[in-house]
Amino acid sequence: PFHRDFEQALCDHLGVNHISVFCNGTISLVTALRALKVSGEVITTPFSFVATSHALLWNNVSPVFVDIEEKSLNISPAAIEEAITEKTSAILPVHCYGHPCKVDEIQKIANKYNLKVIYDAAHAFGVECEFGSVLSAGDLSSLSFHATKVFNTFEGGAVVCPNEETKHYLDQL
Repeated sequence: PFHRDFEQALCDHLGVNHISVFCNGTISLVTALRALKVSGEVITTPFSFVATSHALLWNNVSPVFVDIEEKSLNISPAAIEEAITEKTSAILPVHCYGHPCKVDEIQKIANKYNLKVIYDAAHAFGVECEFGSVLSAGDLSSLSFHATKVFNTFEGGAVVCPNEETKHYLDQL
């Protein structure tokens, strides 16, 4: 019951509909990738904690690193599009230091090439953008509750998901 109560309190606070909690942010990211059956190559940024890349490698997925924007320090949408190949299955942007990525531009690219978008939102707890919680962007968003984060439980993580079916699948994984 404490687990369910915690998830509901997080949903209420963050303004999202469904969330699954995990032992840490790395495992939440590993599970999010697995839930979407990501394979081949995923475009991401090296400007992140190593767990972002490890989650890909632990799923036998090859990271394809692209540059960041100078001012936001977030992944460059133009660089994402330039790096897409026939092996690309997803984009893994990182919201850096509470500054949201250009989610609209990234989603347009994902839609154009039929790619999944999983956000590493470890630094984006409670961050909002023009449409509400930035955690609602993309297919899934992964959070970290590590002791160094804005909201922490010493350790822990979560995946924000769009519907009950996806939440159930994440919980089963």
